[in-house]
Amino acid sequence: MSSAGLPAAESPHLVRFRAMTPADVPHVAAVERAAYPFPWSEGIFRDCLRVGYLCRVAENDGEIVCYGIVAMGAGEAHILNICVAGHVRGRGIGRRMMQLLLERSLQAGMQDVFLEVRPSNPHAIALYQSLGFHEVGRRRAYYQAEMGREDALVLKLSLPVKSGE
Repeated sequence: MSSAGLPAAESPHLVRFRAMTPADVPHVAAVERAAYPFPWSEGIFRDCLRVGYLCRVAENDGEIVCYGIVAMGAGEAHILNICVAGHVRGRGIGRRMMQLLLERSLQAGMQDVFLEVRPSNPHAIALYQSLGFHEVGRRRAYYQAEMGREDALVLKLSLPVKSGE
């Protein structure tokens, strides 16, 4: 058991973060399908890798349990997708992934980070707000939903200016 009372293999401290590879795509897509009723296809994940987006995965005991994808350009980063496997949610893995994505965005010289989130996802909204994101807009009927469409909240985080600039 870990000091947090979790079996050692489930301790978030043993999670390894690394670049996503093409071989990871089926596993990433499986996490996506288990989490969302309208998931991204494997082709979308492959396209994200092909065009050079920042694509990261988190592994726990050799299993991909989280991933994040960020597009960057013109001083802005856009978190396109982040997901944590259901059986490891609430253990800080999503927060650590977000922190990694934000740090990489800062290192790349991005000034602002944007993302969309469903209003029906209070856990994600709470995480993003705890990291300093705030709502700057709403995209009407952005997401597919069981009963039609759902709006997206647009959140923004201004990154600190890198010293020496």
